[in-house]
Amino acid sequence: MHTVTTRKLSERDGSPRLWLEGKRLLNSGFEPGHQFVVEPYGLGVVLKLQVQGTNKVARRERKKDGRIDSIIDVRDSTALAPLMGCKAIRVVFGERQVFVSPMASELRLIRRVKRLMERLKAGKSLATAGVASGGGVLDHALHAGLRKAGIKAHLHAFNEIREDLTEQALEHNELLNDSTIVLNLPLQELAFDEMVMDRIGEVDVVCMGLPCSGASKAGRAKRRTDMPEAHPEVGHLVAGAVALLAKLNASVCIFENVIPWGNSASACILRQQLRDMAYETHERVLSGPEFGDLEARERFYMVAVSRGMDFDFDAMASKPACSSRTLADVLEPEEVVKDRWSTMDGLKAKQERDKEAGKNFMMRVFKAEDTFIGGLTKGITKNRSTDPKIQHPTNPELLRVPTAIEHAACKGIPKHLIEGLPQTKANELLGQSVTYGAASSLGEHAGLEILRWANSFGHCVKTALQQLRKTVPVGQSELFSAAA
Repeated sequence: MHTVTTRKLSERDGSPRLWLEGKRLLNSGFEPGHQFVVEPYGLGVVLKLQVQGTNKVARRERKKDGRIDSIIDVRDSTALAPLMGCKAIRVVFGERQVFVSPMASELRLIRRVKRLMERLKAGKSLATAGVASGGGVLDHALHAGLRKAGIKAHLHAFNEIREDLTEQALEHNELLNDSTIVLNLPLQELAFDEMVMDRIGEVDVVCMGLPCSGASKAGRAKRRTDMPEAHPEVGHLVAGAVALLAKLNASVCIFENVIPWGNSASACILRQQLRDMAYETHERVLSGPEFGDLEARERFYMVAVSRGMDFDFDAMASKPACSSRTLADVLEPEEVVKDRWSTMDGLKAKQERDKEAGKNFMMRVFKAEDTFIGGLTKGITKNRSTDPKIQHPTNPELLRVPTAIEHAACKGIPKHLIEGLPQTKANELLGQSVTYGAASSLGEHAGLEILRWANSFGHCVKTALQQLRKTVPVGQSELFSAAA
């Protein structure tokens, strides 16, 4: 009978220490006094019983019932070298032999670090994947940042459920080309589509913008839900996201969402599962003006880096506050917007009624000389009472909604990404996007951290890769066959 279990791998004086005990050892033939050897096997080691072995099985008698237990305690750093650096191990008890190897999460860590280091060393382009990408603004900004950091990258896979936004990205987002795998299907379907996922393979960087409608204040108020996960269409997507992340096995994962999502059950599940997948997570709220954009939009960001890599939001180089810039710098010429002005008497009357009723739905009016503008949502074309309005430069009674071009400029988004779209659709794409300055700065910082890691730990990783090349990975079926 095979028994598979996990164990923590302790350290003593910087060297790994393997401790095994109990009935499983006896069932495998490792009785007290028997000798055994430790040999490399795959990416781990195998303990084999041998008449003249170099190690001996110890014994311990339980005081409570007098039962004798077998104990294995190996402290040979040379013999256990394949397990160096592992926090936990997988143990397979077979007939007269015990196989010890890194856990699946450790193997994925080794594989992605190996791939990243080899691509950087060879000067190859890193493969990225965008998940729930909308019009691809986040992908575009992160790639711009990576490029500024000196890292080559290409968009290997692009996922978005909406066909119209996917078509727009295909036509106007230069990241998408003939080699990009375009995945126009639900995230939760993609994650469990083995044929498609096998075709995609693993990547180096993932950026993901899970739908925020379940976590946003407006979304929860609209559906009267107590928690984001109660949203019937998107509340469960963290489950698919975790499955997808496990298969993509990227060295760096970047997530963006509304601020309340950071306190949701989904975020808690994600960060704890990432921890168990050998990632370290870092979180911060970033605002547009902090990185040179005019829109005062704040977004929650989570960055997960492979264990052993560093990331520090505090070290990000923010741009000077945009006090020197004003809305006048991005407003379209008067001849373009002359027919958009209105007194908006209905909304002004509503504001007075809301004020009398003690409601806080105030109109937000901005002038050309203002150094920022409020949050521009995907529905600003509807001209709702709380959506930002621009005041006429000479007639304060006249107001208008920002155009899509102005919307893009306030977020710092390149206008070619919305080229050809009608106002409503363009604002919808933009309203679901990030402020470009924050996202591109994040991409640049992530790129610099990747290069810093590669330079600082290059020698250690190179040695580890040389060790990996000397071993032949053992498949699960082969492992169980050998244990029989």
